[in-house]
Amino acid sequence: MNPEVAVRASAELGEGPTWDPVTGRLIWVDILASRIHTYEPGSGRRTVMVTEQHVGAAKPRAGGGLVVNLRDGIGLYGPDGAFSWLLRDPVPGRRGNDAAVAPDGALWAGTMRYDEAPGGGSLTRIVADGATTAFPDPVSVSNGTAWSPDGRLMYYVDSPTRRIDVFDYDGQLAHERRPFAVVENGSGFPDGLTVDADGGIWVALWDGAEVRRYDPDGTLGLVVELPVRRPTACAFGGPDLTDLYVTTARTGLRQPHPLSGSLLVLPGMGRGMPGTAFAG
Repeated sequence: MNPEVAVRASAELGEGPTWDPVTGRLIWVDILASRIHTYEPGSGRRTVMVTEQHVGAAKPRAGGGLVVNLRDGIGLYGPDGAFSWLLRDPVPGRRGNDAAVAPDGALWAGTMRYDEAPGGGSLTRIVADGATTAFPDPVSVSNGTAWSPDGRLMYYVDSPTRRIDVFDYDGQLAHERRPFAVVENGSGFPDGLTVDADGGIWVALWDGAEVRRYDPDGTLGLVVELPVRRPTACAFGGPDLTDLYVTTARTGLRQPHPLSGSLLVLPGMGRGMPGTAFAG
């Protein structure tokens, strides 16, 4: 289970790996460098696009292009690269963070304050026309969001809680929040996550130097140790969705590992689920 280097990089805050089956590329971002990266495993081809603001996440759109969770709101890039705002909601001291597309094509976009102040973040559901539904619970550092294979459960991480929480999901909204798994003190903080085709929940542990897989009943089933201290998120990719990609960060580290900021891959770690493109 030794990780391989997919892309050797020095990202300040790599995040949000997402497989795009239409293009055969993995999309990921460097939040603090305002960059969207793509990587084609077959050819090794890479691209980098600079955004006007810090970018927390970039996800494929159904009609081509990307939806992006920026500092001041939700933006759209068309297939031709043209940019427009879908939802502009600037809040001083706050930026977009992780985001995920639900099975119905809605975007669940999280935010956080730069100073990580408690209660300073948010989680919002955004549909194709820009209409929003705000998540009612207090949020500090909104991170991983994902859904079970049958679409009946939603998993969510607000990192300072050290928990992965689970909700009942009715196809549009989430209800009945409850703890699913707790990361013990000293093992880092849960960050980005993904769900495999068997219902297992994979989560990257910031400051924990590992990725974990929890069984559908919440039992810790697998721990994969990493050479980097700050893995940030994970996602399955590749033509068969069997390779687990892990983004990493070097921000805030006095002596980062040489691979901190790189995109790592764990080949053949499981079987991911096909993602859903944003409907807008």
